[in-house]
Amino acid sequence: MIVCLDSGNTRIKWGVHDGTAWLAQGAVAQAEVGSLAELVERWPQPDRVMLANVAGDETGRRIRQHLAAWQPLFEEVRSGHAAAGVTNFYKYPERLGVDRWCALIGARFLCPSAAVVVMAGTATTIDTLDAEGRFLGGDILPGIGLMLRSLAHGTAGLPFAEGHYTSLPRCTDDAIVSGVIEAQAGAIERVHARLAAAGGNCLISGGYAEQIAPHLVIPYRLAQNLPLEGLKQLALAVR
Repeated sequence: MIVCLDSGNTRIKWGVHDGTAWLAQGAVAQAEVGSLAELVERWPQPDRVMLANVAGDETGRRIRQHLAAWQPLFEEVRSGHAAAGVTNFYKYPERLGVDRWCALIGARFLCPSAAVVVMAGTATTIDTLDAEGRFLGGDILPGIGLMLRSLAHGTAGLPFAEGHYTSLPRCTDDAIVSGVIEAQAGAIERVHARLAAAGGNCLISGGYAEQIAPHLVIPYRLAQNLPLEGLKQLALAVR
């Protein structure tokens, strides 16, 4: 059994895999990291515990503390030059966010062809894989929540919008929400257009994926928890 942990800026996503299928997946807020201890009570001791952590050393320490019974089984993943069918063409491969690295590996497993890989969370990342599994590069922009907060905090007259998307907004809240979604979708579509000649797919994951995806004018596939898929693949690849 494999336990996979994806520690992001806002939440810690977890999954339990038996080598054939996911048995369970879930998420806890970073502020509620202590609730991870329930995994030890609920599941037998795994063979491996795979951790991808972008939330800092202190967060990693707390995760290990609350899963102390599994401490000897932890393997903290780092970005590298190549793994599980993906080659990293980042200028400094080790500096690629490990969540992006794992998401690319997960996407390659789910879709072994050219693809735009979108992680729509606190930040939105839009990464490009070619048909040979080479990560060619990608964009990073503020996620939906950050965009909404930046307008609310950085202007004198705009609220934290709680509107709805519409193609022709007629109130301020709708105008803000629609503009933010248009910005997210437009960035994804521009990157995809550069890959379209290669028959590129689009996989979109993350907490805001379901808010963005319906507004895309390109074919897409919702693929939740891509970093967990990548962590699982890394574990299986070296068994």
